[in-house]
Amino acid sequence: MTYSGDVSPGGPPAVRELDGLTITKVSVGPMDNNAYLLRCTGTGEQLLIDAANEAPRLLELVGDAGLATVVTTHQHMDHWVALEEVVAKTGARPLVHADDAAGLPIGAESLADGDTVTVGDRTLEVIHLRGHTPGSIALLYRDPAGTPHLFTGDSLFPGGIGNTDRDRERFGQLIDDVEHRLFDQLPDETWFYPGHGGDSTLGAERPSLPQWRARGW
Repeated sequence: MTYSGDVSPGGPPAVRELDGLTITKVSVGPMDNNAYLLRCTGTGEQLLIDAANEAPRLLELVGDAGLATVVTTHQHMDHWVALEEVVAKTGARPLVHADDAAGLPIGAESLADGDTVTVGDRTLEVIHLRGHTPGSIALLYRDPAGTPHLFTGDSLFPGGIGNTDRDRERFGQLIDDVEHRLFDQLPDETWFYPGHGGDSTLGAERPSLPQWRARGW
């Protein structure tokens, strides 16, 4: 089945097979959060992006292969409800940007802009996107056999950037970071996976950047 990125609460996961990496997307919890399980097909090592909710369901998804790492994209509670249980059951290493570390229920190792996180022999690049929270991040996988893949948390969605509570300073930070650190650096075919809802590409959203900036949210 062709991957579309469409998932629903309680529904089946969507699975995408890349060269060397499998991405499994699932919707969990009452706020329809996306969690992403990445599996290196060469080594079998797994990494989870946002242990958002429904720990038993996420643990079932992980299965017997184990879990090496959990990356939390930002400190908002709906993205870490299952974090403590998932880490306790798997022994996975929790990671979060240093500026959001205090907002998590457990201690986590700190990330910074430009860091890399590995899953087996695959590498993800950390991109700091200020504004939705002080330490929000995106994770970039540059598929050597295809297009880039970008996990944006709540900083970028189809149709706009993340919520900044109409705070002008925070909005300015986020729209600038999204434009300069994502759109200016990556090609149109870059596929991105947000923290809620469906996926999109940078090319599909790029024409709307001036409108997003003008409307202020």
